[in-house]
Amino acid sequence: MYSTCIHCRKPLGSNESIEALPIGRRLAFDASQGRLWVVCRACERWNLTPFEERWEAIEQGERAFRNTRVRANTDNIGLARLADGTELIRVGAPLRPEFAAWRYGDQFGRRRTKLITNTAVGVAAAGLTIAGAAWAGVSLAALLPISHVLSMYNLVNAVGRPQQALSLPDGGKFIPFGTARIIQRDSPEGWGVDIGHAGRWTADDPTRHSKTWWDLAKKQEGKNELGRLQLDGADALPLLRAQLPRVNKAGAAGRIVQDGVQLIEEAGGPERFGRWAAGKRREWAARATFGDTGDLNQIPHAARLAFEMAVHEDSEQRAMEGELAELERAWQDAEGVAHIADNLLTAPQLQQRLDALKDELR
Repeated sequence: MYSTCIHCRKPLGSNESIEALPIGRRLAFDASQGRLWVVCRACERWNLTPFEERWEAIEQGERAFRNTRVRANTDNIGLARLADGTELIRVGAPLRPEFAAWRYGDQFGRRRTKLITNTAVGVAAAGLTIAGAAWAGVSLAALLPISHVLSMYNLVNAVGRPQQALSLPDGGKFIPFGTARIIQRDSPEGWGVDIGHAGRWTADDPTRHSKTWWDLAKKQEGKNELGRLQLDGADALPLLRAQLPRVNKAGAAGRIVQDGVQLIEEAGGPERFGRWAAGKRREWAARATFGDTGDLNQIPHAARLAFEMAVHEDSEQRAMEGELAELERAWQDAEGVAHIADNLLTAPQLQQRLDALKDELR
């Protein structure tokens, strides 16, 4: 049973109320569609479950929801808190705006609050630093190197950093670099993305299983050169799932989220949003004052939010239609990264003792 968020790699917690799915403190289910999610309390994002026990867990969730009196309901969505503190979200047949308000409102709102808080803390810290320097008799010129380092850090973040290796349609690997640019493509889907890469390896290269830019750089000296490549719609989904939360890291107010939902409706649904957005580049360019309006961080704010919503819903629909193997791999990758991170903080002697205790309990 997986216990780590696919998106932020944080633990999902546990519950004692849903025996078929004891993972997660907030569960969402849609019995009519057969969907079950574990909602991460750290990043507020929804993790679609690939578990074989899904139907049993949905049935138990439905029963628990009906048996509790602590509920908040709209016509199609309900929220219940169980005795152990577990929260259940029951999805009926909501219109897209109502569902988006529940699913994405918390995510974008949390990011917005975090940005405002961090900005306030940063401004306060800068003010205290300057005041402290003045009190100590240090000139402002002495603080310029620190300012330069921070500026370079922000520039690197804006341009983009090498990320986790992703798969290519031909079985190879590449390391994305920079921000993806949406483009029109002469393909059945009609759209795709153009993205820089800090390395690209073929399917028969033995180092293609490395997951990070640093690993590949160590094994492939001279081959991790910058370049660009293009991916068609479905092949671009893993990249977009990783990049769009970074592009939308500032979050948004509720009204802008609803504007994004309306754009998805205008496009004809999540599965058609990519083609629609690629066709809007010229219109967006006419209204822009600078930048490449195909870059994800340059398209209108509501459109960026809509793209993130559409990508996740489209990905889940593909998984429900039989592509659960990819979803399974995503969970396994998240568990693997979390396991490595945990082990970095655990001394070998302590880990050996923990393993021994586990063996004694079996």
